[in-house]
Amino acid sequence: MVNLEWYRTFKSVYKNGNFSVAAKELFMSQPAVSQQISMLEAHVGYKLFNRKSKGVEATEYAKLLNNLIIDALDRLENVENGFRAKAQDSNRLMSVGVSKNLFDSLGSILISKFDFIDFSFADDDALFALVDAKKLDFAIMTKRFDTFDTIQEIVGKIKLVMVASMNLEAAEFRQKLKADHFTETEQWLNEQKWYCHDARISHIKIFWLHAFNKKRPSMVPNYIIPSESEMLEIMSKNSGVAITWNCNARKYIKENKLQLLWNSFHVPEEYVYLLTAKNNNLGSFFDTITKELKLFLGNRL
Repeated sequence: MVNLEWYRTFKSVYKNGNFSVAAKELFMSQPAVSQQISMLEAHVGYKLFNRKSKGVEATEYAKLLNNLIIDALDRLENVENGFRAKAQDSNRLMSVGVSKNLFDSLGSILISKFDFIDFSFADDDALFALVDAKKLDFAIMTKRFDTFDTIQEIVGKIKLVMVASMNLEAAEFRQKLKADHFTETEQWLNEQKWYCHDARISHIKIFWLHAFNKKRPSMVPNYIIPSESEMLEIMSKNSGVAITWNCNARKYIKENKLQLLWNSFHVPEEYVYLLTAKNNNLGSFFDTITKELKLFLGNRL
């Protein structure tokens, strides 16, 4: 049976006209190259090369053989190189930046698809600076940056929603909300225990601005837990109300750990972007991450 390595060796010798040069190109010894050519000659039944003072000269049959196999051999080598590149990609450590509050939902999507990821937590401006300086491979953010040296693609939308623990009786709240009694609705909310991941209560302020047309809510958070995922986990085991991204609340609602209290149509959605530097040879990673994030963020509450 013919050995494909013989053809690879034949191609190198034919191209270089020299056993020594072919041996260096193939990372083989010269005797090994000579042996493989001899075995191929024995297999095909014709002499392929004539030795000269400097190198070797292809015979007419070698020229015919080269014409017959070169296209097929090139295709096989391209396939082999493609598989090797994919294997290298699968073992490559890539770096991904994301806000700490989106990591629990979006980061876990990537962990299920890649074997090696170095995550960094920062705000959007810091993440952009790291990608732009090529200190990060990718960043997931909610702010758009248009520069010549980076590529940014929309991978979905997220929205702030109000959630509550399952043991909170919310029938009265829903009646007031349905009747558009917003003053009474706000008063009811002010009486609840509030959880927040940030002392600046940024999520709550944004929600109040659009839902009640007020810049400052009047309540004071009872518990400030500096991680949105930890905040939701703790609240699910206690009692209270919180504002969170819908992508973070989804699994808690599906598992009946939290209830969706209010998904206000007045609160706008925000785009989520995937950012990477241009010409970093990470196109396959970018495409895979984009696909997975779009699939996840396309599913709503």
